[in-house]
Amino acid sequence: MNIEYFGKHFDLTDGIKQFTESKLEKVIRFVDEPVEIRVTLDAEKNRFAADIHLSHRFGVLQANEESLQTINEAIQAAAEKLEKQARRSRKKFIDRRRRADRVVQEDGRWPVEVLAKDSFGTGVAPRVIESTHLPIKPMTLDEAAIALETSKSELWVFRDAGTDEVSVLYKRKDENYGLIVPGR
Repeated sequence: MNIEYFGKHFDLTDGIKQFTESKLEKVIRFVDEPVEIRVTLDAEKNRFAADIHLSHRFGVLQANEESLQTINEAIQAAAEKLEKQARRSRKKFIDRRRRADRVVQEDGRWPVEVLAKDSFGTGVAPRVIESTHLPIKPMTLDEAAIALETSKSELWVFRDAGTDEVSVLYKRKDENYGLIVPGR
């Protein structure tokens, strides 16, 4: 973390710098390294202003606050505004990643785990033997049946081209096919 201080009509003291750093510690928790901070403090007659510009790995945050009382109030208000922005930015980033993961599962591929038969009923979580992902492609029922015949698997998951619903086609023991369609 690198902090640069600029004072306009204002003498910067170590106490002001320490106060600013203590207020910015909360903000730093929500941003990723590397962090560059530029703090500009201004004093004119009865008005104090704090302008904080923070740039980090994923973007830029900026807050400008004025106070009629003290420079510390202006710094605190600007830091609080930056903290709100940083929280909102972090939440957006996390939500975006979660949505991207969900879209991959819904539109692209579904995770499938093969569980050991002897691991059930033991009181602990079932043991995963193998993990894979099934591709889910839009196709008709006839295309899914052809794909099932040519695959080594006993089932085929697909998105019905007509209804856009995810369906499962599987081979039955009597050599016929079973179709699972949610919502029917």
